[in-house]
Amino acid sequence: MSKSLVYHTDLHTTPNQNLLSKLELLITKAGIKEIDFQKRLTALKIHFGEPGNLAFIRPNYVSVVVKIVREMKGIPFLTDANTLYKGRRSNAVDHLQSAMENGFSPLTVGCNIIIADGLKGTDYKEIEINQKHCKTAKIADAIAKSDVIISLNHFKGHEMAGFGGALKNIGMGSGSIGGKLEMHSDSKPYIVQENCTGCEVCVNNCGFDAIHLNDENIASIDYSICSGCGQCIAVCQYDAPQAKLNASGMQEKIMEYAFAVLKDKPAFHINFVMDVSPYCDCWNYNDIPIIPDLGILASFDPVALDLASVDLVNKSQVNPASAIGNLKGNNNDLFNLVFPNIDWRIGIDYAEKIGLGTKDYEIVYVK
Repeated sequence: MSKSLVYHTDLHTTPNQNLLSKLELLITKAGIKEIDFQKRLTALKIHFGEPGNLAFIRPNYVSVVVKIVREMKGIPFLTDANTLYKGRRSNAVDHLQSAMENGFSPLTVGCNIIIADGLKGTDYKEIEINQKHCKTAKIADAIAKSDVIISLNHFKGHEMAGFGGALKNIGMGSGSIGGKLEMHSDSKPYIVQENCTGCEVCVNNCGFDAIHLNDENIASIDYSICSGCGQCIAVCQYDAPQAKLNASGMQEKIMEYAFAVLKDKPAFHINFVMDVSPYCDCWNYNDIPIIPDLGILASFDPVALDLASVDLVNKSQVNPASAIGNLKGNNNDLFNLVFPNIDWRIGIDYAEKIGLGTKDYEIVYVK
């Protein structure tokens, strides 16, 4: 396999070239216009950021990508799927409100916004992939049915994957509630008994008749018929059904879900390596960036793109005021400093193994 090209521009500007024009030049040089957008529904997959977190990608950058897709006669829409945890983005109503609070609206980005897995995170298409962990993947409906995928990814640390870039945004971010449950855990939720009120909402919404109230009026799951779809987690307002979090295998499952999203579709990926916070944008806060802003990278190859982004981060100076400011020593793996027990290479290696791209890349600098 030949080297994949990863295009990189820094954040230096002039009176004749601002950051928006640099982004447009970058993705044009990287070949985004080679995609046939003509009358094709184009999903711009993004993370809107949990309200209170200010490290997410600015809507201004999104508008540049939307403009290009429209110029190429495509039909763009900005999208994300609901979260497994109960925050401000766990249902479509709150999710859209959160997106608007963070500046994402048709007025600011130039296209409509669709929450890809519906009102409660249960609208999905099951895509056959026959991989090691997952034979099928529960991909959010609007993403699964789109014709073209463009991922816009804020590059940062992540508590269970080491870092979050293109592959995590595409894989974890495109799963329905049930899909996220499958990636995070052993796919079978459990009941926190002290949280259960006996309201029977989970009982009435279980499509497999796997939940019933026991003699103590507490929800109980019959694991012999539970499918792990996550519907009970999505509908419970008291956080009684919860996921059994398990980092083992999670990175590989994320890559399998990314495989499902990108299967048989043209795709293009953009990493914004700026405000590189140590933690995921799902938190309602962001800490001091661990490095200075490094710029924007783009590629057709998400594996090469993510690895190039990691390599640039690891070559950078550590921000002395950040969470790892006093920890570097001889360790040049900055995300490993943030999360010493997480080996992010597991995901990258597996992504290459299943054919999502190559780790062999070449940087092309765009001024």
